[in-house]
Amino acid sequence: MTDPAAPTLISRSMSDEPVWAQLAADLLRSADALAGLSALDAQCIVSYARLLRCGEGQVLTREGEAAGEGFMMLVLDGEVTVETMVARREQPVVVSVAGPGHLIGETALLDGGPRTATCTATTSVIGAGLSRNALQRMMRAEPEVAAKLLAGVGQRMAQRLRDANRQQRVYHQLLGAMQAEVAELQRQLQQVMDGAARRTAQRGADAS
Repeated sequence: MTDPAAPTLISRSMSDEPVWAQLAADLLRSADALAGLSALDAQCIVSYARLLRCGEGQVLTREGEAAGEGFMMLVLDGEVTVETMVARREQPVVVSVAGPGHLIGETALLDGGPRTATCTATTSVIGAGLSRNALQRMMRAEPEVAAKLLAGVGQRMAQRLRDANRQQRVYHQLLGAMQAEVAELQRQLQQVMDGAARRTAQRGADAS
């Protein structure tokens, strides 16, 4: 049975879609994707991809679910919202919005493990999808290009990890600053309460 949440996979390869293939090759080399690739490298990678069409509201990947064959998608047209669950929150947090030139699903392409985020098409989306099987064929036929692709994906993942660590440091700095401010407010409030208590006690003593 076909998974209704899975992207519709067009039977024609990107090589049979010259307009989309050229756009995919150009976008694949953009700063948002894999800027270190040459034009020939990008064209080679795209030749192993297939065209994906997703309707608005369709879930491309769901956090925690097995990736199965796994695929990485380069967004060619439309937007995809990337969300993840955070501890002590019932609703997912929007991590980013991926538009043309952005990649999604790189982790599953590498290890085939559970999806790390939920990706939902917020508009009609057209993308170039590269499956793990296609990657393995590329590794056998075009090992140098496959190595460049994997190196580029690895660099992206490392950069995201650095960004996450930096954001975590900023969060802890902000949390520490807020805790210090709360402690100072509590100290000032305690001083006010102590002063009020002393004045009340003094008025009682004067009245007696």
